[in-house]
Amino acid sequence: MALFAMSDLHLDLNGDKPMDIFGDNWFQHDKKIKCNWIGKVKKEDVVLVAGDISWSMKIEDGMQDLEWIHKLPGTKVMVKGNHDYWWVSITKLNAMYEDMKFIQNNFFVYEDYAICGTRGWVCPGGDNFSSHDEKIYKRELGRLKLSLDSAVKAGFKNFIVMLHYPPINDKNMDSGFVDIFKEYNVKRVIYGHLHGASLSKAIKGKIDEIEYIVTSGDYLNFNPIRIL
Repeated sequence: MALFAMSDLHLDLNGDKPMDIFGDNWFQHDKKIKCNWIGKVKKEDVVLVAGDISWSMKIEDGMQDLEWIHKLPGTKVMVKGNHDYWWVSITKLNAMYEDMKFIQNNFFVYEDYAICGTRGWVCPGGDNFSSHDEKIYKRELGRLKLSLDSAVKAGFKNFIVMLHYPPINDKNMDSGFVDIFKEYNVKRVIYGHLHGASLSKAIKGKIDEIEYIVTSGDYLNFNPIRIL
């Protein structure tokens, strides 16, 4: 059993949101994802999907995209992205599929690791950070702690965290998310959200004993990356 990751699938199988307006590499990107995924991931493997899963606004419209993911091999573990407006209650989502798990204040078990996470948000100190952002940011910090605390209560000591947003601001300043990683001795952090030129500011590699891994679909050329 192996652990993979790839975020920002940005699916829209209804065809209302052509992604190649963001670059030629997005042309028929769903076909690239499917080909690479099937060629690499086995039924017993786990794939972490850190948000921006479907462009759909409602769960009814997003079912075609979720069914498409369901038919791919492996167990898929997901957190919400900023474009995942279709995301409904965590109880309803986790009752839908045996091979698709959704994290919000809860966690998923992979061997001796607890997979925890939340969406995240833009961090203080960056450009245009507002009082509205501050409210959401603090809520997301709380949700991450709830996720980690639920794993601690269950006896876990090894943690991998999934965020959609990067855990630092656009000036590479640490945030409350990084403080939480250190408090809980998180081993790895995967995140997406960044595309194109913004990837130049991405935090990558091992810093203070925490490994940061960027998993945006276009950054990975739509090819899941092996984490463990």
